[in-house]
This record gives sequence, structure tokens and C-alpha cells, in this order.
Amino acid sequence: MLNWQQELSNPELIKPGLLINGKWIYDRPQQNVTNPANNEIIATICEATDTDIDAAISTSHDGFILWKSKTAKERAKILRKLYELLVANSDDLAKIITLEAGKPLAEAKGEILYGASYFEFFAEEAKRIYGDTIDANVSSQRVIIRKEPVGVCAAITPWNFPNAMLARKVAAALSAGCTMIARPSGQTPLSALAMGHLALEAGVPAGVFNLVTGNSSLISKKFCESDLIRKISFTGSTEVGMQLYQNSASTLKHLSLELGGNAPFIVFDDANLDKAVDGLVKAKFRNAGQTCVCANRIFVSNKVYDKFVNKLIAAVKLLKVGNGLNSGINIGPLINKSAVDHSNALINDAITSGAKLICGNEAHSLGENFLMPTVLGDCSKNMRIFNEEIFGPVVAVYKFDSDEEVIQLANDTPFGLASYFYSQNINRIFNVAEKLYYGIVGINSGTISGENVPFGGVKHSGFGREGSLYGLNDYLNIKYICLDLG
Repeated sequence: MLNWQQELSNPELIKPGLLINGKWIYDRPQQNVTNPANNEIIATICEATDTDIDAAISTSHDGFILWKSKTAKERAKILRKLYELLVANSDDLAKIITLEAGKPLAEAKGEILYGASYFEFFAEEAKRIYGDTIDANVSSQRVIIRKEPVGVCAAITPWNFPNAMLARKVAAALSAGCTMIARPSGQTPLSALAMGHLALEAGVPAGVFNLVTGNSSLISKKFCESDLIRKISFTGSTEVGMQLYQNSASTLKHLSLELGGNAPFIVFDDANLDKAVDGLVKAKFRNAGQTCVCANRIFVSNKVYDKFVNKLIAAVKLLKVGNGLNSGINIGPLINKSAVDHSNALINDAITSGAKLICGNEAHSLGENFLMPTVLGDCSKNMRIFNEEIFGPVVAVYKFDSDEEVIQLANDTPFGLASYFYSQNINRIFNVAEKLYYGIVGINSGTISGENVPFGGVKHSGFGREGSLYGLNDYLNIKYICLDLG
């Protein structure tokens, strides 16, 4: 077992218990948390019982009565303090991420600061929840619009961004006056539990932020069936998102889902190829390709295909794979052996179906959870890798001839989370941006937020700081009050 006293400047950040009503509970059945770099056990966490989950829900409701009555300024002060504590402990928090998720240390530090920025941002937004007054059709009446917190909220977060994914949900909810119960991934729970510790230190009242770990199916089911929980925010697989929708039907909950991604990355013949390669490396190999907005399907114009691929190979060969705690590492281990097996299955299927292995697909001396960055050329839409999320450091490159062809290929997926393209033709930029059916469209090195794509129909996923998944409005009820002055 890891000695956290030696690893961290502030070992108090390691709280492998359940946080319910401001108290830590440790006397529960245990499950292991392992370091994907070497499969060593780094901590054991508690498994919440039925009674624990019920207590977390009921105390969150009690906490809501208190929290919503606080002034916006009071809530803002506490959220600002939490932001400051996250930044002050960022080195330790980054090390926790690296040890439980494998993410390179510099990248983990970036996640901590990124996640903390949500508390900074929403601390200010808490003071700007404005209503409105509207003239009614009857001269003696006035209509007042008031925004109020929806109530107790639940967050279910994934393993790949164990700090930031939770921060962006919790910060918005608490800012709006809601309380939050969170179920972090059992693979990377320590980051969330550390946030819970700092939340108490910042002055977040008991019951306002509860954390339960353990059996994900049990916890999710209890969240969905509870009448006290009014909203669930989930980031994860499309299959689980659909199940949450079904299970929440009887209680008519608000749901916000950030689901699967299969992002296209388009390089047109007029693109700046150096910028495109640099952008692809960043968009593809972040967290070893284990993000839902990773560039998965790389479409390159036939006119520049060979030149682009040569530049890409040179850039990929500069990437350093290794233990995320070591300096200069760009790609750490995948989260577990199953993730490596999935990537290898996609690679083998593509090669069998006619793809060309350009580089990579090699075993790594550090262990079974490491995968060398791999580039596949001459891919086609009949391959599994076109239709499935990769979630690994694997680049699949496709050729195209016309704008119409590539737009059709890019949109040929049930996922609608993000897309990227490179062009220097202003007419093409607007035309393609409007025709790509995604919530986020990245143009060159910048990213612009588009309208969220609703669940259902062809696409399903929502994204964006101001969008429904993380914005204040998703945690607020809009109340219309009609005053009769006659």
C-alpha cells in the first residue's frame, strides 16, 4: 500500500471513506484502487450500503434547505475559498490523479487548475442570478420571473478526468443554490474525495456536498428512483446514459448527459499542415487518447494526404511514453488492460480490413497497460475503428476528395459531441462549421461552442461551459409570478 505521508505534502487529502452530512465514514466493506502504471494497490475505499445512500440523499435535502437560504454573496465566498484551496494544493492533487489514473503529471496539474477555475468562475456567477419583470397583457398585472435552485442534484462522473469533470458539475450546482451528491468512478475516486475534504475546509456546510463510492449500479439506481433528487448530471457511455433516462422516468428528473464521442478531424487542402499536425497531436493524445472529445476519425484531403501523414509520423515519434510521475512523459498508461485490449482489437480489425500500419502497435517494456502511439492509414468506414470510440492513442486516417464527401463521412455517426477541422478559406470555414452536426466545432487552433445537440434523433451529447450540461440555468427553476395590482 502506498505511503501517502511520503508522497504528499498534505496527506490529509487522502480520505478513502464516504462523505455524508459533513462526516467521514470508514467502517464499510473495502475495494481496491490501483495505479495503472504498475497495477499496485494505492488505497482501499469504502462501498456504500443502501442505508448510506439513503442517508446521503436525505441529508442532501436537509442541506438544501440551509444552502438555498444563504445569500448569493455567502455562497460565492465559500466557492472562492474552495478555488483557492484547490490551487494551493494543486501539486498534491495532480500527483493523486497521476497515481490513480496514470495521466502525466504536467497534464494532471493542468486538469487541477482547469477544474479549480470552475469554482472561481461560478463563485462570481452566483452573484449574477438575475430575474426580470415583464408587462402583462392586463394593465393592472405584472409578471415577475424569479430563478430558484432545482433542489438536490446528483453527479455521476467518469475516471478519465476525476477532478475537472466533478468540479464543473459541483461548482455550477452549488453556485445556483443546489446541493450535490456525487458518485465518482471506482477506478479514480481519490481525487473526488480530496475535493470533498477541501470543500469542508472551505466552509461548505454539512450535507451540501456528499460523496458515495462503491457499487455503481446500486448507487445509480437509488439516485434515479429517489423523489428527493431532482436532477442528475452524468458523463460517461451512451449505454449507461440511456439506462439513466429509463430509470428516471418514474420521477421525471432533469437529466444532463455528456455521452460518447467519435470526433472527426478534417484537414482540407488549404490547411496549414504544421498547425493541423500540432492540433491533432493535442486533440488525439491528451490523456493517452482517453477523452470523449478526442479526435478519432482523421479525414485528410487526397491532395495533401502524403505530406500530412509524413509530418504526423515525425510528430508522433517525438512522443514519450512512460510512467506519468517521470519528467518529460507525454503519454501514460491506459486505465487498465481491458482498455489496451479494446484498442488492439480495433487496430487488428482495421489492418485485416485493409488499413496500413504506418507506425506503432508495439508492446511496451513498462507493462501490459501501456500502448505505443499508433497511426493507421488508408482506413475506411466499414472498419470497427470508424464506428466505435477508440479511447486509446490510436490515429485512424481516411482520405477524401470533396467537401460534400467529408461532411457526409464526418456526420455519419450516432455521436455528436465534438468535431475539428483545419482550413484557411473563410467561405469553406462557415459552410463546414454550419454543416457539421456537433455540439463543439473546433476551427484551426481555436474552439467555438455551438448549440448543444439534444439526446435523441441522430446525435446525443451536450457540452460547453455555458451549455445545458454545466451552465447555471440547468440548476435553476424559472418561476413566473403574476401580481394582480388591480
